[in-house]
Amino acid sequence: MAERVAVVTGGTRGIGEAISLRLKDRGMKVAATYAGNEEAAAQFTERTGIPAYKFDVADFDACQEACEQISNDLGPIDVLVNNAGITRDATMKRQSHDQWQQVIDTNLGGCFNMAKAVFPGMAERGYGRIVNIGSINGQAGQYGQVNYAAAKSGIHGFTKALAQEGARNGVTVNAIAPGYIDTDMVAAVPENVLEKIVAKIPVGRLGKAEEIARGVDFLTSENAGFITGSTLSINGGQHMY
Repeated sequence: MAERVAVVTGGTRGIGEAISLRLKDRGMKVAATYAGNEEAAAQFTERTGIPAYKFDVADFDACQEACEQISNDLGPIDVLVNNAGITRDATMKRQSHDQWQQVIDTNLGGCFNMAKAVFPGMAERGYGRIVNIGSINGQAGQYGQVNYAAAKSGIHGFTKALAQEGARNGVTVNAIAPGYIDTDMVAAVPENVLEKIVAKIPVGRLGKAEEIARGVDFLTSENAGFITGSTLSINGGQHMY
């Protein structure tokens, strides 16, 4: 069997980097995407040997063109991990329309744009794995994140609906909702706030990016064909439902 081809959006740093490496280690041909940090992407490719493709997942046409290029370079795309995301935190009183729209377009719109590019081919070939990275804050809400929480919550609905469309054609669509993970994004949180967050996590620590990657590894395996439309919460017990 030919190597499976996987695309990981936002795949050169943090959780995305851990996912890219995990899938590569499993024997997949991986393409990582990024939006802006050229230096980090170059270092990532040099360190891992995984090619990095620069484009904005919020740009529909760019997603179509990039997926076509990746298919030409590596082969038909079998696995898509929608991991790319941004934050533009502010309370409703202070949040601008641009801050709202940027987060919706990237975090939720990016899932549509990328799935639109790869889903038809997956269904036609009778095999595909799509994993969308949601968030505990899309499940439970978070003060000052109406944009982020709405986008991540939307991902969970998007996952369930697309799963129904792909089921008969061997395409599974699932989501992972990470809790607070030890990444650059979380490291930017003030220390006194971070202490309060950790105090609410029953296991008593932040998660590791590799722990999210292991969840993606499981859901994208060929043996996971009977799991679709599900959300796997990896949050140390901070939010259970």
